[in-house]
Amino acid sequence: MDIIGFLKSQFICHLLICYIFIVSGLIINFIQLFTLVLWPINKQLFRKVNCRLAYCISSQMVMLLEWWSGTDCTLYTDPESYHKYGKENAIVILNHNFEIDFLCGWNFCERFGVLGTWGNGFKSAIFLKYRKPDHQNISQQEGDTCSQPVVFNGISPTGKSSKVLAKKELSYVPIIGWMWYFLEIVFCKRKWEEDRKTVMQSLLNLRDYPENFWFLIHCEGTRFTEQKHQISMQVAETKGLPKLKYHLLPRTKGFAITVQCLRNVVSAVYDSTLNFRNNENPTLLGVLNGKKYHADLYVRRIPLEEVPEDEQECSKWLHRLYQEKDAFQEDYYRTGTYPATPIVPPRRPWTLLNWLFWALLLLYPLFQLLINMVSSGSSLTLASFAFVIIVDKLPDSRPPESVMSDHRFTAFCQSRNVRASFCWCPMDDRGD
Repeated sequence: MDIIGFLKSQFICHLLICYIFIVSGLIINFIQLFTLVLWPINKQLFRKVNCRLAYCISSQMVMLLEWWSGTDCTLYTDPESYHKYGKENAIVILNHNFEIDFLCGWNFCERFGVLGTWGNGFKSAIFLKYRKPDHQNISQQEGDTCSQPVVFNGISPTGKSSKVLAKKELSYVPIIGWMWYFLEIVFCKRKWEEDRKTVMQSLLNLRDYPENFWFLIHCEGTRFTEQKHQISMQVAETKGLPKLKYHLLPRTKGFAITVQCLRNVVSAVYDSTLNFRNNENPTLLGVLNGKKYHADLYVRRIPLEEVPEDEQECSKWLHRLYQEKDAFQEDYYRTGTYPATPIVPPRRPWTLLNWLFWALLLLYPLFQLLINMVSSGSSLTLASFAFVIIVDKLPDSRPPESVMSDHRFTAFCQSRNVRASFCWCPMDDRGD
């Protein structure tokens, strides 16, 4: 292991990264509080200021994936569609199989300037997690598979902002939850009957949004596990719906209402299927440890005109879409590639520069404080340093990451009386 790889695996480095994220996040939340005075004066200025402030938080997580972990992200798509990404409003449908797929979605947004930018305006990436029923008649745009990725260097960095539809409980969580509050995120109770009006009104507010946006949706509503898949396929059999091998049954209510509210505003649906090479099972802990993953993302651009307006037909269309996604997954596991041109969108420097700014701003006073405490000869300080060093040297008792499934990971945590919960799904209603 080289010196950089060794440092990435050290607990003290993880501690410093968390310190920077938490302290900078709280500082930004505090600044956002004062922006409320702008709301009655200039709503658009309030939105733009908070978009920039929120980018300071969300881009730190993308930095971990792009620069700290060095994860490779290859995009498979039609080159003609590629040049439209980041230049139009779109609904992005992403599968939900991995712990870090939301982070890969943010990375996808960042590569095309849609997560938010410094000095280039703002973009909106909206994350929604409801579920829906059936759809049909989907166009496929397939290109010839190339043996080597094509690298594009000319991405136009126009700007926008980012939004999510999240569980009500997350609004009370400092940093991320509070950041979303100031971004006018919709917090729902995961009960469709109560949330329908709120969601519709929030979507309609986007019709006159001043910047372009991407609306990212996990239609499966929750992350794929074998246990959830069995339950989902039982529901499919009961309702006479087509069974899926690699996905859960898509929930259609949220998708249908999104299409209805954003029609004539959104230009296309980006059908996105994410996979990792060599049967990698990426985790947030692996990213924090600097482990490099290899992500492949297949994106098809489908004009919104091809999505039926009728809710029932739209539902059938979505089910048909997931049958096709299942077929793409099958081909990927067999061939290790997707039926399109591989392209490597270039990394933008803004996530790294943002993190370096906060690191320089916050680490200098921290180190100065620690030096003063050590020089004072405080026994408590020396004991604290000894504790950190001992913890850093303790052997790792976790099972190998490559062989630990979601179910086994949960059992592992429970055996140690640890609650493992990382859910980005605000809507998991089984009643649609």
